[in-house]
Amino acid sequence: MAGTDRLRRITDAVREAGRMGVAELAELTGASEMTIRRDLEALSAQGVLERFRGGARTLLLRGEEPPFALRSRDGLENKQRIAAAAARLIADGESVVVDSGTTCLEVARALAGRRLTVMPLSLHAVNALAEAPQLTLLVPGGRPRPGELALTGPLTVASLAALRFDTAIIGCCGLDAADGLTAYDLDDAAVKSAAIASARRVIAVTEGAKLSRTALAFVTPTSSLHAVITDGDAPKEQIDRLTAAGVALQQV
Repeated sequence: MAGTDRLRRITDAVREAGRMGVAELAELTGASEMTIRRDLEALSAQGVLERFRGGARTLLLRGEEPPFALRSRDGLENKQRIAAAAARLIADGESVVVDSGTTCLEVARALAGRRLTVMPLSLHAVNALAEAPQLTLLVPGGRPRPGELALTGPLTVASLAALRFDTAIIGCCGLDAADGLTAYDLDDAAVKSAAIASARRVIAVTEGAKLSRTALAFVTPTSSLHAVITDGDAPKEQIDRLTAAGVALQQV
């Protein structure tokens, strides 16, 4: 089993079980116990799990958002395809607000060489666009969430309220035809809502696995989304329901 696949398997197994021993993980992956110990040290350093003598335990509670360091590696090729498709919908000269999150970070990177005005809502994306030569970069105020570096709070909301964008690129933690677009974090949900309110067009970008998932904080109904870009893992039932609701849905 390749190193990246093994780390993913270890992470999933520990998350599912709550805690697992080194010997169990070695049997699960076919790797030596020495290799598993090194893997657990690496994952612990990234904040993905907590190491203890003889094994590891998950840091996640039910319904919590996985750490940014883990999500940024997960399904990267799919996220890049989604980002490329979103970038193709943006015309040169547009003003765009780009949400926080790992998929939206890839959208920011896909826009880096374009003649646009862009306000990113995370410091990760600000950094990705800081040296873009043709792009006009707007940086909102706000408080960065640790690890995630998403900008939140009244300063972020006020920055969004003061502007009007052609397009908002919005990520999500869950998207369901009935429950709408949702987020795990209440402050994040408030910022997403403000970004949507400030834009003429709203494009949601999300992995297919998040369709039919509902998180804690409501952001917006599906009727406010002009387009959804997702991957081939999206459930057909949700695709049909979103399409029936008038959402332009694109799978890449």
